[in-house]
This record gives sequence, C-alpha cells and structure tokens, in this order.
Amino acid sequence: MTRTRPPERDDVDALVAQWAQQRPELETRAMEIFGRIYRLSAQMGERMEAAYAPYGISRGEFDVLAALRRSGAPYRLAPKNLARSLMITTGGMTGRLTRLTDAGLIRRVPHPSDKRCLYAELTAAGLEVIDQAVVAGVDAQAFVAERLGDERARALADHLRAALQILTTTPPQTP
Repeated sequence: MTRTRPPERDDVDALVAQWAQQRPELETRAMEIFGRIYRLSAQMGERMEAAYAPYGISRGEFDVLAALRRSGAPYRLAPKNLARSLMITTGGMTGRLTRLTDAGLIRRVPHPSDKRCLYAELTAAGLEVIDQAVVAGVDAQAFVAERLGDERARALADHLRAALQILTTTPPQTP
C-alpha cells in the first residue's frame, strides 16, 4: 500500500485556526468540510464556465442542453419538466430557452395535445454542441479526480452521496 502525504494546509485551515483562538469551544469539523465544498464548487464552476465557453454556452445553458440530450431521442422536454429537473424557476428557464433558441441550439415545438405548451427540442447544431461540450466538461472534472486517484475519488464520491442523502431526507432544524 502506497502512503500518500497529507495535503498542504489551506485557507480553510487558517480560518479554523482563527476560530480556535477566538472560540476554542466551537466544534469546527463541519466548517472544514463545507468551507472546502463551497470553495471547490466555486473554483470548479469557473473551470466549467471556461470549458463551455468555446462552444458559446454558459453552465446554465449547458445544463439545459444536457438535460435534453440525456432524455434520449427526440431530445425534447416540456419547460416545466426542465425547470424542475434543474431546480430553477420557470422564469429562469424561460431566459435560458430564449438564449438557446436565439443561438439555434434548440427549437420550440408544439405539444401534440396541449397547444398552450411548447416543448424545447435540441436542433442538430444543439446536439453537436452538447456532445462536444460534455466531453470538455468531463475532462475539466477529471483533472481533479485523476489526481486524487481511484480509491480517494471513489471514497469522496461515496461520502458526498451520503451527505446529500442526509440533507435530502432530513428536514432542516431551526434554532
């Protein structure tokens, strides 16, 4: 078994040390975990924006195109289903759909039985963009995962899954 050296101290260690000086009774383990998750999310978000920029799309627009692509042929979903799956408001979804329609990456097609509803559907150009952008996004994410190594990356994914399950199955506690 190969022993790995512990990671260098980071900004989160510094702020936890400051709290330890000012409030030594505080248990700061959760602060260490979530401080790093927030920072990881922000930094990875910037990398993902950079990965998608050559394709003329933002992360939010990528999410819409990816949801349509994952839905399978004919790559078509109702806007309310898209909004629900991406956990955004229908107003936010409308803006994304408008930008993607203007860019020629999706088209709006009538629902066969409800004329009030327009589906969002990938165009051929949209399918090409998402198929290229998803590879760029996975490559950007793999940069970190590969450097963690298989065992640590798998363990991290498992631990994060467990934390998400706790949050999604337990109601928030109020002070």
